[in-house]
Amino acid sequence: MVRWLLFQIAVLATVLVPSFIHAEEELGGFQFDGPISRDVLENYLDRSVTMAYFLVTGTTEGNRSYSYREDDVRLIQNIGAKFVGRAIYRWNGEERLTDPAFWQGARELIERMHRTDDEIIFQACIFETISPQVNSVLIPEWVFREFGLPVENRTFSYEKMLNPEGKLARHWGRSGVPDVSQQETKLWFMYLAGSYINLGCEAIHLGQVGLIGMNDPELKHWSEIIQKIRGYAGKHARRHWVLLDAHVPQGGLVVDGESLIDFNSFPLRIKEVVDHPQEGVLEKGHLDALFGRSQGCVSPSGWKCDHLPYLVEFDNFGRSRNTNVADTKSIFVWGWDEISWFSLQDEAYRNAWLGYANDWIEKTDPNGHLQMPVSRMITCPNESGGNYRANTRSDACPVGYSQEETIKRIFQAKKIR
Repeated sequence: MVRWLLFQIAVLATVLVPSFIHAEEELGGFQFDGPISRDVLENYLDRSVTMAYFLVTGTTEGNRSYSYREDDVRLIQNIGAKFVGRAIYRWNGEERLTDPAFWQGARELIERMHRTDDEIIFQACIFETISPQVNSVLIPEWVFREFGLPVENRTFSYEKMLNPEGKLARHWGRSGVPDVSQQETKLWFMYLAGSYINLGCEAIHLGQVGLIGMNDPELKHWSEIIQKIRGYAGKHARRHWVLLDAHVPQGGLVVDGESLIDFNSFPLRIKEVVDHPQEGVLEKGHLDALFGRSQGCVSPSGWKCDHLPYLVEFDNFGRSRNTNVADTKSIFVWGWDEISWFSLQDEAYRNAWLGYANDWIEKTDPNGHLQMPVSRMITCPNESGGNYRANTRSDACPVGYSQEETIKRIFQAKKIR
């Protein structure tokens, strides 16, 4: 009961904080061209959301489709989101990349959104998985030229991206982890990054860099491909910069005191309250949680920090064998991944928990920022098509979980630096 009251107080606090923003604070708050200041970066992270596949028209993953996009357009404008995470990517199923409609639909949607707010950043993802379908994707001439290689008329090679010794080659069952030390993987990453930048995406999530860097302990290969991506962004990105991040269980991707990425990211790592079924809290030092561990460095934009800013998100990774059972040594929350656990709670608890988590992170480690869940796949019993959606439930989105107004209040309470 006490914990519930604390959650309610946290939510009320976000409602009572004045939401006005002075005009002089608005100037420059989300503006950059080339390297980005820490203040502008954190303004974006303060207003970040996860909206998986928002930019993907047609089928998304497996047999899933992205419904209620028009209500999502309204939601973005309503809550004032500035950083739309995981908006476009492929988790295997790379054959879709050969369909011009995949790219054209995303481009048109980005252009539409930027006509309303040209400061919104859309994030693409390059993940730690590839399937044999990469063999159907033709390598563009410009990719070879980026590496100073002779132009060939060929497709990508799945086998050439895998570790030669077979490490993690079948990590995902019928698909494997690309090895960043392989030239073919670098070509693949360059192709994806450049193509997403050409669409108008200004951020790219690089997935589990530790898995992809299985053969790169000194980060030499990661340094090479990231330098290539940044060089391409300097010439082709909307504002001549691309924000790069990755899941970093070690607290960063740092070489000789300089970070290869602009900000870190990681799952929330929610801890069960064993004596209170289904309740979860955040705790510094729980498992590999990032709180207090983001490494100090010189950022890619040149500013120094004791701790690089980071995002924490409601991750999705399936379910355990024992659902609805507490195990504080497991990354699962009551047997579910984080977003599935969250979706299973009642509406009042979900809203209260967002206020609690936002306040706890601000007080515990102000370098951290909570990425608000808006759209993400869930693996628990549901009637919402296998997706959690924060939208206020309405005729326009009858499967909404109704966290929209809570997220809006939390965003409005944040000052623009």
